[in-house]
Amino acid sequence: MKILFFVSLFVFLFFSIKGSKLKVGDIAPDFTLEDAFGNKYTLSSYRGKSPVVIYFYPKANTPGCTKQACGIRDEWSKFEQIGVPVFGISVDSKKSLKKFIDKYSLNFPLLSDETKEVCKAYGVLNLLGFASRVTFIVDKEGRIAHVIDKVDVETHAKEVLELVKTLLN
Repeated sequence: MKILFFVSLFVFLFFSIKGSKLKVGDIAPDFTLEDAFGNKYTLSSYRGKSPVVIYFYPKANTPGCTKQACGIRDEWSKFEQIGVPVFGISVDSKKSLKKFIDKYSLNFPLLSDETKEVCKAYGVLNLLGFASRVTFIVDKEGRIAHVIDKVDVETHAKEVLELVKTLLN
């Protein structure tokens, strides 16, 4: 019984969100983060140019995060065709992200938020200090157009692609 209690508590804490999440219509908090290779990405540099997909995930090289990332990898050419960047963000180190990218031949930027400031700004940092699995689709004006907080890692990439297409008119 004690084990069940602690497992339940762990699951609750792991998925609990600290702070309030952003809502559709809110301005997406700007950020500059580095990928595994030291390249810097700034959200506001896309304003007026294209929508942006920002997906937060708990930890590189875990089963759900791997399925989610590989789904984006497999659909990446479609995102490129429509000119929409996709950024995966976690609190993992750049070194961990590099291993994840190399192991699964990931072809899009994974950004390191080791300081957890961006996760806090987006309200996705859980009580254990990991990012919760939440996706934000930001429109050309920098406003949040869609929030996906119940992510199906199997269909995530296709769902996001369809939602992004609705913003390209």
